[in-house]
Amino acid sequence: MILRIFRYDPATGTPRYDDFEIDPDPGMTVLAALFAVQEQYDDSLAFRYSCRGAVCGTCAVLVNKVPRLACRTQVQALLDGTDEMTLVPSPGSAETHPFDPAREILIEPLPHLPVIRDLVVDWDEFFEKYRALGPVFRPKDSPPENERLMEPGAVHALEAYTNCILCAACYGACPVDGKDPAYSGPAALAKLYRFHSDPREARDGSRLAAADSPEGWWACEFHTNCRRVCPKGVPPDIAIGKARQELQRGGRKPSGPGRP
Repeated sequence: MILRIFRYDPATGTPRYDDFEIDPDPGMTVLAALFAVQEQYDDSLAFRYSCRGAVCGTCAVLVNKVPRLACRTQVQALLDGTDEMTLVPSPGSAETHPFDPAREILIEPLPHLPVIRDLVVDWDEFFEKYRALGPVFRPKDSPPENERLMEPGAVHALEAYTNCILCAACYGACPVDGKDPAYSGPAALAKLYRFHSDPREARDGSRLAAADSPEGWWACEFHTNCRRVCPKGVPPDIAIGKARQELQRGGRKPSGPGRP
């Protein structure tokens, strides 16, 4: 097996691709393969990781042109073709670098974010957009003596969005993010809808209003890449669609490139 890895050294400013031959062990993940390269061939290879259990989201990279968590992506499944995924082309990920998927795995940094070194990207832009939408709980009343209770159905509905681990895979897969740097992005909007739909919050419409702009709810074009690449099954496109429907029921007219 060949790992074809994107390399970038800020000292030279010239990107390149390096090939490394690896004998994959049973159950080897892409993250384990990157460690093998680092240990056997080039200890200067830079990539991020932390929990190794698909919880922290730190190791998200572009694998065979699809944003994935390196720690949970199986090498053999990629080579066998049983883990293939086809996405709507996105600027930054659609450009084709030649590789043979039957014997090679192409690993690149997440698109739409500046590359710091090799597979390490600068997440500042992603988290600035996330924080800009105020992703914190705002209770509708004063603290109770014990806890704020919720109906099981409401808990289940919220779990679809609270499962987000902020890995930015959806951000890297989104064609709108690739062409519109002002777009809030799927992760931020999904989290915003999570708070809007929380029955413990004040239902004053401020959450919907926070992204009621051409760069917010209305920019989405519903390519569904975000939902397909999410390692936790979070559906940002559904949250965005529901938010837009609520705004329209309130008399808001569609606007922006993603208007129906």
